[in-house]
Amino acid sequence: MSGADWSVWPAPAKLNLFLRITGRRADGYHQLQTVFRLLEWGDTLRLRVRGDGQIHRHGESAPAVAAHRDLAVRAAEILKKHAKISEGADIVLEKRIPVGGGFGGGSSNAATVLVALNHLWGLDLPVDELAELGLRLGADVPVFVRGENAWAEGVGEELTPMALPPAWYVLVAPGVHAATAELFQAPELTRDSPPATMSDFVSGVPLGNAFEPVLRRREPAVEAAFAALSRIGTPRLTGSGSGCFVEFVDRDAAEAGLAALPPGLQGWIARGATESPLHRALGTR
Repeated sequence: MSGADWSVWPAPAKLNLFLRITGRRADGYHQLQTVFRLLEWGDTLRLRVRGDGQIHRHGESAPAVAAHRDLAVRAAEILKKHAKISEGADIVLEKRIPVGGGFGGGSSNAATVLVALNHLWGLDLPVDELAELGLRLGADVPVFVRGENAWAEGVGEELTPMALPPAWYVLVAPGVHAATAELFQAPELTRDSPPATMSDFVSGVPLGNAFEPVLRRREPAVEAAFAALSRIGTPRLTGSGSGCFVEFVDRDAAEAGLAALPPGLQGWIARGATESPLHRALGTR
């Protein structure tokens, strides 16, 4: 769908460069530590303002998700209710980010809708306000709203912007849809890791991902992906999904690593972003 009334917006993917669980809050949520790395790759959303106040999703790029549960639709509805406006929106999602892989697709879609409709509806809400709205939809939404690589704590919403060096990544989706709620209930999950520091991360101390040993034991496809990736570098898991990655210093090295993977493995490369493609797009409007 294209035309003068439609605008196009990126919804970048992310990686968790590590993920630790350091405890549990009184409300039952787990305390996390992670570093979010935004990528120059992801989904694309097409948006069009409606005058009748309706929010409509078009297309079948995510047919497994009912419209009323779609985070992009819910983000538009939350923003509309919060701003008390009469406009609506048409939403078309071009899906590239694998569902359940831990690459942040749903959260990024929601953030893109919040940021883009804030602009298209002429609301001019500050980013802090949009991030608070995003947190209602998911703990990962605020980092996409703010659009900066970040050190994160709390449930993932306490963000400290962090400069990260240039990097390219080989990404692999084993095809397993990991259920986050089930993984958090896994008896073998380590929930009491000692807190790490930014200095630990910057100095290269291996911080790991709490969900990696759980998924590797439970899902043969994830273990097979790690075995394949270990031939080209040090594989890591992103988030609580099944997605895996290896970091490289430049594109040539990443392409060589991708070419060395066995056939049949769903892999691709992506460049790490220094700023969100979404915010870069917003600056050109």
